[in-house]
Amino acid sequence: MQNLRKKFPVLKQCIYANTAATGLLYEDLLEWRQEHDLDYLIGGSEMKMKSFEDMSNVRDAVGDFFSCKTENVALVPNFTLGLNMLLEGLPKKQNILLLKDDYPSLNWPFETRDFNREYVEIGEKLEERIYEKIQTGKIDVLALSIVQWVNGIKIDLDFLKKLKNDFKNLLIIADGTQFCGTQEFNFQDSGIDVLGASSYKWLLSGYGNGFVLVKEGAKERFDLKFIGNGSVDREIDKRDDIPFCKYLEPGHLDSFNFGSLQFSLNFLKNIGMNHISTQMEKLSSKAKAEFSTLNLLEKSVVHRNQHSTIFNIKGDNQLFKKLEEQNVVCALRGNGIRLSFHFYNTENEIDAIVDMLKP
Repeated sequence: MQNLRKKFPVLKQCIYANTAATGLLYEDLLEWRQEHDLDYLIGGSEMKMKSFEDMSNVRDAVGDFFSCKTENVALVPNFTLGLNMLLEGLPKKQNILLLKDDYPSLNWPFETRDFNREYVEIGEKLEERIYEKIQTGKIDVLALSIVQWVNGIKIDLDFLKKLKNDFKNLLIIADGTQFCGTQEFNFQDSGIDVLGASSYKWLLSGYGNGFVLVKEGAKERFDLKFIGNGSVDREIDKRDDIPFCKYLEPGHLDSFNFGSLQFSLNFLKNIGMNHISTQMEKLSSKAKAEFSTLNLLEKSVVHRNQHSTIFNIKGDNQLFKKLEEQNVVCALRGNGIRLSFHFYNTENEIDAIVDMLKP
């Protein structure tokens, strides 16, 4: 991991604890992007026409990375747009279960449409509260973020699998933006029916690219409406034979952005997601232990068995400025200060932050 840090020049200038806001650009991707645009500069439309054909390779890469059939992968500019397109095809008056104070781009699209909504509080007993609500038999759809954006609470993926097994008609929609790229994940083997994500955070792919993964059985729950020339890959005689995921790709897909996604998936794969997972677990355990000792974490985080590498510590604007002055890049979120660590962070950096936080 130390050798990998050299590929991220920002790490020489600061302690970067803000991947939950934006993942870093690295030298390899920069070089690929420069070559891409040079090809465009020289090749013009010929290069772009070829790039449209290459989008199938991007879908293959996404499907391979997350263990999902290629035909069940849709490429979207971001999670928010993908979810809104999906919800336009979800029947009205569905009973939706959401998490209170979940990410706005997850909750708002449901809240601004004609759905019946119920909520559970995010906390130590999150899974129990969800199960109790589902058990009433009144819920059609559960929609939630796998990892919470403010405090990093992470849903138990085994719980979602059990939930789907116990309630087979329940449609589970998940936002993986704060999760994808942090550990190995097999979509086909999961309890999730629809997984969407933007890729500019933990997948290190930059802005303007994301994806939606869909299980076969979930497709019948939607009647998708969005359509365009991209849905038929510019073959207009195929208008009446559009696969499900192509309704989520009605327009052009940019080779710069989605090529960046493919490149970064290969980059992470070459590192080894098992190595990344191991590093993330070390950072999570250390940060949780240190911040707990300083009494900086909410009880709901301290008492849960597993956690992500996103932490919200008690602190005001004055403490935030102190961290900024000592070159710690983080963010004010909720009622505290959010620190988030990726594989390019180190335990020594956490030690340094802890020293700054001690009274």
